[in-house]
Amino acid sequence: MAQVACNDLGGIYKKFKPHLLMVLAQMGYTFLYFITEASFNHGMNPHVYITYRHIVGGVVMFPFAYVLERKDRPKLTLALFLELFVLSLLGVGLTLNMYFASLRYTSPTFLASIINTIASVTFVIAIVIRLEVLNLRNPRGLAKVLGTLVSLAGVMTMTLYKGPIVRNLWHPLIHVEGKFSIHENWLKGSILTVASCISWSIWYIMQAITLKRYPAQLSLTTWMSFIGAAQSAIFTVCIEHRRAAWTIGFNIDLWSILYAGVVCSGLIIFIQLWCTEEKGPVFVTMFNPVSTILVAVLAYFVLGERLYTGSILGAFIVILGLYLLLWGKEGDEVYIKSEESSYQTTYEEHKDNNIQKITSAKKDVLHGEP
Repeated sequence: MAQVACNDLGGIYKKFKPHLLMVLAQMGYTFLYFITEASFNHGMNPHVYITYRHIVGGVVMFPFAYVLERKDRPKLTLALFLELFVLSLLGVGLTLNMYFASLRYTSPTFLASIINTIASVTFVIAIVIRLEVLNLRNPRGLAKVLGTLVSLAGVMTMTLYKGPIVRNLWHPLIHVEGKFSIHENWLKGSILTVASCISWSIWYIMQAITLKRYPAQLSLTTWMSFIGAAQSAIFTVCIEHRRAAWTIGFNIDLWSILYAGVVCSGLIIFIQLWCTEEKGPVFVTMFNPVSTILVAVLAYFVLGERLYTGSILGAFIVILGLYLLLWGKEGDEVYIKSEESSYQTTYEEHKDNNIQKITSAKKDVLHGEP
């Protein structure tokens, strides 16, 4: 009896392991938001932060990648290295620098609303290049489309509709003061934000493609960290000429870099790569709004920031859309398994027919028939 219960629990854990890992990843990104905001308010240069963060991530992940994937790691060819270079550029060197640059010209609310459309953009691109299975005649196929649209509607609701303010229950536990200034230039900021959103979506799609040729998640995480850090360093040197900007003291700047490097650029990227290989890029990106919801909740309870009823309503809509999409994604596994079963059956029948033909031919030869 106990053995059966353990097997059932093991099966449930195996089925929902990607879901659990993605929720944990979004929790990690939630804490990143607060510690990074504190660091930027302290005066940390965002582009220097990106460079140091990925150096730390690469250094931490390198030993694990070298030891654990020594036999499984494919040989690195020039073509594969160029692919990793482009992947790092899309995920680190270009996207993150555009993202943080846009933060200087727009508001965090606007940035969050646009970035949360990555899931929808990724879904559209995946459909176009046939990386995502979509059958509109099937209820699960319709659920994926509806779930994506509902989640997008929820994100827009959180951003555009405020509603009445929810009264704070107590004084803020933490008060953050800083000097991170915003110089509004909505045209420049919007262009940078949309560009980073598109490149981020392409990055998720490209991960799924690269993993087929380089199925070593730890090594891929390490390569992206080191290459992305080098790209970001070159970019930062070109725009930041103050040597003091590269100096890190034993303060919140150091802790934010260590946390972001170890947890986000290392562990979470590895988790995302594993989930991308298991479930696809659309599955991974659909969890992005979860961190937005968690940030809003924690900011309300811990920092005493205003929480509007529109954010609560939008959060419920996002969760509904996520549930619909995940239900639709479960149909992909059934479809793939049925396709594999059909292929195997066809192959066996073809194999049996060939054996029968060979046997019949041998009999004809033995009986002297032409």
